[in-house]
Amino acid sequence: MRTKAPYLFLAPYLFFFGLFWAWPIVYSFYLSFLNTRVYPWRLEPLVNWGRLLQDPFFAVALKNTLFILAVQVPLMLALALAFALALNSTLLRLKGFYRFAFFAPVVVGAVAYSAVFRLLFNTEFGAVNALLRALGHPGYDWLYAPGPAMAVIVLALTWRWTGYNAIILLAGLQAIPRELYEAAAIDGAGPWQQFRHVTLPGIRPVLLFCLVLSIIGTLQLFTEPFLITGGGPGNATMTLGLYLYQQGFRSFNFGYASTIAYTVALLAAAFSFVQLRLWRER
Repeated sequence: MRTKAPYLFLAPYLFFFGLFWAWPIVYSFYLSFLNTRVYPWRLEPLVNWGRLLQDPFFAVALKNTLFILAVQVPLMLALALAFALALNSTLLRLKGFYRFAFFAPVVVGAVAYSAVFRLLFNTEFGAVNALLRALGHPGYDWLYAPGPAMAVIVLALTWRWTGYNAIILLAGLQAIPRELYEAAAIDGAGPWQQFRHVTLPGIRPVLLFCLVLSIIGTLQLFTEPFLITGGGPGNATMTLGLYLYQQGFRSFNFGYASTIAYTVALLAAAFSFVQLRLWRER
């Protein structure tokens, strides 16, 4: 009975894990091979995967997602690293206050902060255009022009997640022994040399962690495009996550939505694998 006791304690968790996590993943993979646009659904393995290669809307969603990945993630991590270095400085006072201030955007609900961004960038009465007009600029049609709408999404994501990553990087900075900096200073290394040869190697695992999480999160991006721009104008801010939602819960094409979901998962795994290989410890 003693050997069975651990399994009895784990049984409730394993039951709910299999019911709400493992089974949906397996069933979603099965759905990706079904034609769910007919009734009854029938097995047609190539109908969804073949459509994926020819779907222009999927191509647009993939391009938009990769654009956000290429622009927003490096910008966010660069700002997060700069803030982490500032928060780690011995010259900074009120460190607890600033740490809370940088982390606070993550605590704000996605719906609330998305509504605030919609108001800030409203064409007619938004605060951003009001400021631009006060400076003599006519302002932009932020939410209904392709370029400005994408800029709003990038700014919203950067505002929300920069502080979160900064706190994680700060933990990595504080784990670097001060003796390394003292030894580098004795050897004549300046601030840039210390940053390049001591700080960056010291936080590389933490920076890699933030990078991989940011890549996975961006590939799954849904909330901001859905709540701020609705994927528009003209699919200019359509992402893979938003397109998956439209196929699954508006068109009720669950087979194709499952195919998109597995494509996102494969892309996330591929990007993560490449980053781990490039950044691995030697």
